[in-house]
Amino acid sequence: MRYPVYKIDAFIRQSVNGFSGNPAAIVPLREWLSEEQMQAIAAENNLSETAFFVKSSEGIYHIRWFTPTTEVDLCGHATLAAAWVIRNELQDLREIIPFSTQEAGNLTVRALRSNDHETPLLQLDFPARPGQMINNPLLQQQLEQALGQKVVAICNARDMLVELENEQALHDCQPNLTLLSQLDTFAVMVTARSDSESYDFVSRFFAPRQGLDEDPVTGSSFCTLTPYWSDRLSKTRLRGWQCSARGGDAILQLEHDRVLIAGRCFAYMKGEFSLPGDSA
Repeated sequence: MRYPVYKIDAFIRQSVNGFSGNPAAIVPLREWLSEEQMQAIAAENNLSETAFFVKSSEGIYHIRWFTPTTEVDLCGHATLAAAWVIRNELQDLREIIPFSTQEAGNLTVRALRSNDHETPLLQLDFPARPGQMINNPLLQQQLEQALGQKVVAICNARDMLVELENEQALHDCQPNLTLLSQLDTFAVMVTARSDSESYDFVSRFFAPRQGLDEDPVTGSSFCTLTPYWSDRLSKTRLRGWQCSARGGDAILQLEHDRVLIAGRCFAYMKGEFSLPGDSA
């Protein structure tokens, strides 16, 4: 038996001439594989995330996300990429694509209107994950040692948010991943106010404990970054740039306990794969 697979770049930067965004592998299924099989496929793909989904009789897509080493509770870029596949390959052209998840509740992706010359925008509707500010001199010292930069503020949600002095400090940051992996957190997002008029803030995302040294673009991080910068900048509509080597853009809006995260996708590759032991 052979299974379809798509490699989609999510949260691409239209202003950049070259590959950008975060690649995700998307695997539509008619029925579920075992967790062991899905984890093995994700390890074989060796991307930050592989997403699997199965459509229910009610038209809802149940989605699960796997890094090369573990299943995660929420992933933005792979959900955006899955919605692109559902609309463009599976021809489900509903304005709103509904998803259900293992732990993050119900999610949706809306297709937004855009100019004809632009790649269409897809908008995630995700739960806000505001963090709690932390005043811990010892933790600040550990973070400054791990990041090699002065830490301005620390905010803890599922992931730890760390604000640096300025955008240049964020670009210059070369973290000690061994030290970061020793911190009691799923991942560390590092952020600063943007120097550019094009963006409100910039960020990077490190998850060495999950097998991801630096994630190119992390949709779920905006669930915490958006309420954080909304409070800091006194505005509910924001533009963020995750300034990894590939980089990615997100258009953000805070609506009470939800974060709307819009981005664009580029379909790089599609194909098929088989599992070991299956007949060719």
